[in-house]
Amino acid sequence: MQDQELWKSATQVIHAGHQTEAFGALVTPLYQSATFVFDNAAQGGARFAGDEAGYIYTRLGNPTTAELERKMAVLEGAEAAAATGSGMGAVSAALLANLEQGDHLLASKTVYGCTYALMTSQFVRFGIEVTLVDFSDEQAIRAAIRPNTKVLFCETPVNPHLQVFDLRMMAAIAKEHGLVSIVDNTFMTPLLQKPLAMGIDMVVHSATKYLNGHGDVIAGIVCGTKAMLDKVKFEILKDIGAVISPHDAWLILRGLKTLDVRLQRHCDNAERLATFLEGHARVARVYYPGLASHPGHDFIGTQMKRAGGVIAFELDASFDASIAFVDSLQLFTIAVSLGDAESLIQHPASMTHSPYTPEARIEGGISDSLLRISVGLEDVDDLIADLRQALDAI
Repeated sequence: MQDQELWKSATQVIHAGHQTEAFGALVTPLYQSATFVFDNAAQGGARFAGDEAGYIYTRLGNPTTAELERKMAVLEGAEAAAATGSGMGAVSAALLANLEQGDHLLASKTVYGCTYALMTSQFVRFGIEVTLVDFSDEQAIRAAIRPNTKVLFCETPVNPHLQVFDLRMMAAIAKEHGLVSIVDNTFMTPLLQKPLAMGIDMVVHSATKYLNGHGDVIAGIVCGTKAMLDKVKFEILKDIGAVISPHDAWLILRGLKTLDVRLQRHCDNAERLATFLEGHARVARVYYPGLASHPGHDFIGTQMKRAGGVIAFELDASFDASIAFVDSLQLFTIAVSLGDAESLIQHPASMTHSPYTPEARIEGGISDSLLRISVGLEDVDDLIADLRQALDAI
């Protein structure tokens, strides 16, 4: 494992976590089996008791899934990882492994819409207190910590408007107060940002996005220490059941092999598109950390290697004109999600962040005219031409 951790990321996405297969197959086998056979009853009992290593039932572990988990642990620099049935499965498993009735969760005031709903609707039902604050304000974080606070949670860059938070500051506060820090690293992937290396305790991903990269899988990943991940896998996921299918794990393993080259193209295209949008008269504001005008630009090179493939922007136009702009695009597909080969565009206020109340959206900086683009792998000149024709038609 140590040698794998020393490999460059472009090598890790292909080779890390792979074990020699009995029949010499180059590609990781797909173990599409719900259960596993014991040699005898004593062996079955020993495995259930934890006295013997081996597979029992795919909800508890599967060889294909295990390879994905080993690879993601290497990529994130973690001791262990757990694959889940969705990104929200990863978020909920990481949080539930560290929270119980009477605890307090402190999170950034803008997060993915379903993460917001989980925290403000579901957790409240079970007696978990939640406070949302601006994680760019260190004093606001410190002021919100209570005696029963157990977890700090954020995304960075934030979905949807790409605000960037200081992970080293967050980790320092968590350690000072004995809290668990959890970061959603979906937008960056471990190739562009490694929160654990900056002191964060746990990392979650929607593996649906860049890790898979082909729009055909729903999955999640949790990374952290072995002790934390044992609780995630053998208590939370075992009992709640938000586990990944072996076939989806196999597809993500395939997608990861091209993650490095895909991310380079995503970032290159996004930088060009952001520059174009910032210079267009009908665009009021562009949110992209790769632009010098973005408040988080200074984190490029210190916390983030590059700014990623997601852009948010507001048009200098009415709501109706903004919707007409979206409908007039030809190469940008109207769809949620991100990290696919295709370029996607969506309207956060009415789509991904619709669980927010109107007041909470305003407080979180999600305006009715905000649009989010997931920049794909198409020829960037074609993408710019499509944006130009739609902007000129406003």
